[in-house]
Amino acid sequence: MTTSAIVSKVWSFCNPLRDVGVGYGDYLEQLTYLLFLKMADEYTKPPYNRAFTFPRLKDGENVEIPNEEFCSWETLLEKKGNALEAYYTSMLRSLSTEPGMIGQIFTKSQNKIQDPAMLAKIIDMINSEQWLVLGADVKGDIYEGLLEQNAQDVKSGAGQYFTPRPLIRAMVECIQPQPMKTIADPACGTGGFFLAAYDYLVQENKMDKEQKEFLKHKTFFGNEIVPATRRMALMNLFLHNIGDIASDNFISPADALIAEPSEKYDFVLANPPFGKKSSQTFTNEQGEQEKDDLTYNRQDFWATTSNKQLNFMQHIRSLLKTTGMAAVVVPDNVLFEGGAGEIVRKKLMETAEVHTILRLPTGIFYANGVKANVIFFDNKPASKTPWTKEIWVYDYRTNIHHTLKKNPLNYEVLKDFIACYNPSNRHKRVELFNEETNPEGRWRKFSYEEIIARDKTSLDITWLKDKSLADLDNLPDPEDLAADIIENLEAGLASFREIMVKLSAK
Repeated sequence: MTTSAIVSKVWSFCNPLRDVGVGYGDYLEQLTYLLFLKMADEYTKPPYNRAFTFPRLKDGENVEIPNEEFCSWETLLEKKGNALEAYYTSMLRSLSTEPGMIGQIFTKSQNKIQDPAMLAKIIDMINSEQWLVLGADVKGDIYEGLLEQNAQDVKSGAGQYFTPRPLIRAMVECIQPQPMKTIADPACGTGGFFLAAYDYLVQENKMDKEQKEFLKHKTFFGNEIVPATRRMALMNLFLHNIGDIASDNFISPADALIAEPSEKYDFVLANPPFGKKSSQTFTNEQGEQEKDDLTYNRQDFWATTSNKQLNFMQHIRSLLKTTGMAAVVVPDNVLFEGGAGEIVRKKLMETAEVHTILRLPTGIFYANGVKANVIFFDNKPASKTPWTKEIWVYDYRTNIHHTLKKNPLNYEVLKDFIACYNPSNRHKRVELFNEETNPEGRWRKFSYEEIIARDKTSLDITWLKDKSLADLDNLPDPEDLAADIIENLEAGLASFREIMVKLSAK
């Protein structure tokens, strides 16, 4: 079967599952469990013959399941009806206590498919394929296809952690990771940046045995605080031949912002979660639930703020070795916000070489109206003078209109930016913008002095004329206009809420 045919087959169970109350996210989570068990079973047979022993059931609470039974795919196939549901539920609980990748994937696992007949059908479907025979690319593409379809279900909220794959690929090709170098993502979602970097490293290098071993076990490190998302990331890495059954944990469940990192990395590729503020929920003296802005009092941070994005920018810089490189997706407010925002921008330009900004259009993320950018910077050792000398800006937003279905972002449209970035030697770049000869050029540089002179040291830079404002016959699609209106209304409401909070505090 082709990759698309297998994706279609695996996804065909979604509608009947939704009818019995199982959402896309829950279905994908159950697939993660079952796929892992099936492949673990395949590893114990020829030609692999790995010495992997399935643990015994540890669920003493369930009297229907004798504790001497093992957690195994073969036993799962034998069970039917209520015995299948009871065995599967007990198996999940037992595997969650195991060490290595097994325990990580099955952490807090629960059976969400209560219909034994439906569960049996899904098990039979997965059993009909030999998953290890499929190449890492094919397995990865199948799982990525499922993740993407899951992200398209806006109601599930899955889109919050799904970065467009063409954008990830472009960022990786600009950064050009190298063998025997480490790569980190402090908010790794389902591991999209890791997989794109892995593909790039495999395609661009003829690696020896030592380099392959380093790529498999010592290259990738991340954080993901959402258990289900972290589970998917671990499974995604496993399907792409990163790590193995007995591997140590690549992805920590801890909040990356809590403390200064103990390790430094060569590359950071990240799209931290959108949303300005971090918050924590607590119970007041009256026993009522309240939310409070969460700030991180870290000595290595330049500014103490509840702005989640600004905290991630500071943290990412602290993750890098002095020779490290970063590419980070950030919303517009990181470029222009005053106060802590201005402090972070200034300090980042002083201590690192901020050299490139890619301005992204709306309509490429699953959240409506998101205005985002990619900031590229190289970390540097301490210096008395600022490391940033000039910043190159590529405006791929003005007069660009994308939608998720009719005109989705694709890799081809980002090739021009990659060429302008000039990854082979970014110090030899050619400006496209010229006020007289090419006023519509999207690639332009700004000196450090020009940027410092801007109000609040704003990096929210634009110079192209918005044609839609001058040409009524060339208005954006109604979908884009509606998204902009929604975004502006939400921004206005957020401002009013902040004013109300300040007034009530007086």
